[in-house]
Amino acid sequence: MSSRQVTVVDAGVGNLGNVRRALEALGAEVALSRDPEQLRRSRCLVLPGVGAFRPPREALRGAPEQALREALEAGAWLLGICVGYQLLFEAGEEHGTTDGLGWLPGRVTRLASPAQSDLALPLPHIGWNRLEPRADHPLLAGIAPGSFVYFVHSYAPEGVPEDALLASAFYGRPFAAVAARGRVAGTQFHPEKSDRVGLKLLANFLEMAHGSAASA
Repeated sequence: MSSRQVTVVDAGVGNLGNVRRALEALGAEVALSRDPEQLRRSRCLVLPGVGAFRPPREALRGAPEQALREALEAGAWLLGICVGYQLLFEAGEEHGTTDGLGWLPGRVTRLASPAQSDLALPLPHIGWNRLEPRADHPLLAGIAPGSFVYFVHSYAPEGVPEDALLASAFYGRPFAAVAARGRVAGTQFHPEKSDRVGLKLLANFLEMAHGSAASA
């Protein structure tokens, strides 16, 4: 694959068009696929998602999941976005507990419990919110503390250890807005909807995965 080629994983739910356009604006050559052989060959993977946790998790179960694991073992990089990010964790509690891919430590839980609904902020959390870096990491290079990014979600990771937590945000409770371990990373917000800050993060990911990428 060329040094700028990216495979956007089609798990059946995701804002694939906007993600594709954002990556192409950065000079990437983008393919959309869930074909196990394509995933296995890929060295730069983006896993978007919208909606509930379980449907895309089930869509990846079996051959696509195995192909992603083999790609990572062979040196691939992977960035999860929104629900695609949530799938990277150990489990999600939306509509009952479902196992995640287990590549990042932590669980995906509701931002506000039903018992707290009279006092809590409305869900889903939709709109711009501040991103607070918690670690010096290449994925966040050039992104200032307090930068605004765009969220759409009702669930978010918690219990993420400090060594995997790159940035947090707050909505009713603090949550891991960006996390990474090794060559697996993800964002709870939508970088493809987050203007220059989001494009900068995507450019940073391409730089990490390929060693050279168009800068935002």
